[in-house]
Amino acid sequence: MTARLAQSMLGLVAAGLLAGCTTTTPTQVTRFSLGQPIAPAAVVITPRNPSDSSGGLAFSTTASAVSAELARLGFTIVAPNDASSPLVAVVALDQTTRPGPPRGPAFSVGIGGATFGRHTGFGGGVDVPVTRGRESYIDSSLLSVQLKRRDDATVIWEGRASTVSDAGSPAGSPAALSQKLATALFRDFPGASGQTIMVK
Repeated sequence: MTARLAQSMLGLVAAGLLAGCTTTTPTQVTRFSLGQPIAPAAVVITPRNPSDSSGGLAFSTTASAVSAELARLGFTIVAPNDASSPLVAVVALDQTTRPGPPRGPAFSVGIGGATFGRHTGFGGGVDVPVTRGRESYIDSSLLSVQLKRRDDATVIWEGRASTVSDAGSPAGSPAALSQKLATALFRDFPGASGQTIMVK
C-alpha cells in the first residue's frame, strides 16, 4: 500500500470518529400568558407532583434553576410553607430515554504486509472490522412552569422548554439540563403568548 493511500484511509477513520460526536442542541420554548403585564412579586416554588415535595435532589436541582431565573427577573422567592405569597410557581421536569441512531463502528488501523526493495522496505495495511454500530440512547427533557395567583388559582403565565441530549453525557446531567432549560424558558420573559421559538 502506498503512503498516499494509507493517509487517505486515516482520514476516513478520523471522519468516522468525528461523526460520533454530538453538538449542542437548541431548546424549543413555548409560552402562554393572559396578555397582561406580570409584576414581580413574592412567589413560592412548588412541584407539580406532590411526591416531589419531600425535597428530593432531582426537584431541588430544578427548583434552584427556576428560582435563580425568577430572582433575576425581580421576583422574591419565599419558603415553601409561606402562605402569604401572592404567586405560586408550579414546576416539573419530565424526562424520557429512547434509542438513538447507532454509533459508527470502531475502526482499527494497523501497519502490516510488506513490499520490499533491495535495501529498504515499507508495508501498510488497514484492518476495518465489519461490526454493527454501537447502541446509543437519547434523553428527551421537558421543563414546565406555571405561575398562578394564589387567591383564585388562575394561571397567569405558563411556559414549556424542551431539548434532547446524549444519555449519560455531562450535558444531560440534572444540573446542566435544569440550568439550560430554565435559562431558555425565561429569556425575554414573559415572551409572546402562543409563539414557539428555538433558543441556542
